[in-house]
Amino acid sequence: MKTNPPAWLRPSLEFGPLGIFFVVYYSFDLFVATGTFMVATAVALVLSYVLERRIPIVLVVTAVVVLVSGGLTLYFEDERFIKMKPTVVQGVIAAVLLGGLLFRKPLLKPYLNAAWQLTEQGWILLTLRFGLFFAVMAIINEIVWRTQSTDFWVNYKFFGALALTFAFTASQMRLIARCQIEVEDEEAGP
Repeated sequence: MKTNPPAWLRPSLEFGPLGIFFVVYYSFDLFVATGTFMVATAVALVLSYVLERRIPIVLVVTAVVVLVSGGLTLYFEDERFIKMKPTVVQGVIAAVLLGGLLFRKPLLKPYLNAAWQLTEQGWILLTLRFGLFFAVMAIINEIVWRTQSTDFWVNYKFFGALALTFAFTASQMRLIARCQIEVEDEEAGP
């Protein structure tokens, strides 16, 4: 018998390493925070597999980029690599989502279909909007890390980027409601 994991699990696995990075950065420095972020991300991968028997592709992409950029940051003692990590992750997500649309494949559908039942046109529009959102977020990260202090960038990464993501997602609720497919009650008989 398969049980569904608790609702808090996926957000904890996806955002937990970022929270740990933030706390360790303000307790120590960027390099210690980067190493801790790498370990926390690896732990999140293992926990995801152990608890859900799968690892979401977004977590895999993020982990690879965290380990590579974090490793380069520590090896060269150069913070630019970890600061570019959000740009790379968001750029890859944008490219995948927008690239899928070239083939009329709304790639958000398999990832979010358990949460929302949308028409095909709804999935296409939602995928387009999220693809463009992630492209803009990649550009914003580049502007922030190249023009602001490390403290400002860390605060933007933890507070600003998360707030923008939640606000953008909330702004899509109207589209989601408009394109929602009414799921028939399975218990209703003929």
